[in-house]
Amino acid sequence: MFTKPPPTLSKTLKILVVEDERIIAINLKESLESLGYTVPAIAASGEKAIEKATEFRPDLVLMDIWLKGNMDGIEAAQQIWERLKIPTIYVTGHSDQSTVERAKITAPFGYILKPVKEQALYVAIETALQRYEREQLLSAILRGIGDGVIVTDNEGQIQFLNQVAESLTGWQLAEARDRTLTEVFNIIDEETRQPVGDVLTNVLEQETIIYLEEQILLIPKQGKMIPVADSIAPIKNNNGAIAGAVLVFRDATQQRLVQEQNRALERARQLEYDIAELQCLDLLHDDSLNTASLELPTSPAKIKMAVRILETILDQQSLFGSQLRADVTVIARYWQIVQEQGKQKLKLVNDLLDIRAIETEVYPLQLTLIQVPDWLPELIQPFAAWAQFQQQQLHIDIAPNLPPLVSDQLSLTRILKELLNNAFQYTPAGENIEVTVRVLGDGNVETLHATSLRQGKNFTIEIQVSNSGVEIPPEEQAKIFEPFYRIPSTYSWKQGGTGLGLTVVKTLVHRLQGKIDVTSDRDGTRFTILIPNLQSPGMEVEHDHDQ
Repeated sequence: MFTKPPPTLSKTLKILVVEDERIIAINLKESLESLGYTVPAIAASGEKAIEKATEFRPDLVLMDIWLKGNMDGIEAAQQIWERLKIPTIYVTGHSDQSTVERAKITAPFGYILKPVKEQALYVAIETALQRYEREQLLSAILRGIGDGVIVTDNEGQIQFLNQVAESLTGWQLAEARDRTLTEVFNIIDEETRQPVGDVLTNVLEQETIIYLEEQILLIPKQGKMIPVADSIAPIKNNNGAIAGAVLVFRDATQQRLVQEQNRALERARQLEYDIAELQCLDLLHDDSLNTASLELPTSPAKIKMAVRILETILDQQSLFGSQLRADVTVIARYWQIVQEQGKQKLKLVNDLLDIRAIETEVYPLQLTLIQVPDWLPELIQPFAAWAQFQQQQLHIDIAPNLPPLVSDQLSLTRILKELLNNAFQYTPAGENIEVTVRVLGDGNVETLHATSLRQGKNFTIEIQVSNSGVEIPPEEQAKIFEPFYRIPSTYSWKQGGTGLGLTVVKTLVHRLQGKIDVTSDRDGTRFTILIPNLQSPGMEVEHDHDQ
């Protein structure tokens, strides 16, 4: 005699018996009651089974497959599950393959062959109830999760939607079941308005998680399109085989709004920063400010015009088609204008701020010991490729045995780079660019080199940057160091830059207690700077260990 283990549940479980053979039904009822279960009713047909299940809401249904009437047990079990979510165990004397396959379609929680033994009945019931509890817990989690969840089988047919997925797609689970994912979860690329490829197939074939692009729109069954963010992952069974896929997605509308708000805040902060930088212009001399007031609007005007032309072209063309557009070159050209003018505007502001910082001595000089023969070639080396590209000839002539120079290396580097940039920008192809360095001072070079550090001897380094093929008219030479001044376009010097580069150079040279001069004739243009050794007896100097 089989004895049921002590009950572990706080309530008595109700089990509905559906059996058209009265004797078998009574025997099942007695067996269930002897096992501690309650049988609220016995139904002899499929229709009655649905009626009694609705009335008593049992915890489980024992269902005979072959019933009298128009509805058999399989159909009744399916309707009870869809309406009431009550699990079913089939009890039948038929075990042929066709009956079993048809019963499997309804995903029953058990299958018992007649004659029924109490032990087998108890095991089947407890197993079914445990499985039901686990599935209900999982279902509750999926229903309660804030994201939409869609589960498919390995053929891409939908088996489950949670409430969020139903709300977002506009499809109910009952009507979406066994439909393809692409039919229910219809997504398009937000930019091209073209359908997104069959990502589910890729997931099932590659057995990997796929995250969709950010710019994705979901087309629900009814209503307007929704921006979504989602991922699809494969589902594997205990044997590691692909059993289906799970899609998790969410409405990204709120996320988009937050991102746009963050971008707006960032733009506002950047605007405040730009305004603060522009306010620094008030510190310049009045004559520089008057010129700057004419110069500063130029770049933004060019940027605005280029953007407007871009907008006109884009409005006239459909960006969502798949055809190639003939305006790509035009768009690229105006986009280049936007970029170049933006860079020029930034350099203009930076140069103005640098000039003011130098004049007010915001940053003290950082005197270091500069080994010119080591420092200068390293500085010029990046310009060699530029010269080769523009078919220019670059020459460097450094006098031997130059003494170490005490000066501000950062300022000296900025001076040379500005002069070299001008030389390489305006020298025609085939012409020469030359940098020469020599020492000026009392005594010979050897004596200077040996005693300069020990005695703080005075001497001056002369650096000359010259280029051929370019001549600055005499009447213009005295003006080129003025802020915002550009040589008229009728001359060979090209327009461009901020008009402040040589102003920065002159300001830095004066801060280093040096001098700068320019000469120009048919042979070319020469910028000559004189940089004195700034060390005096007893002065502390930082040694540049990189030299």
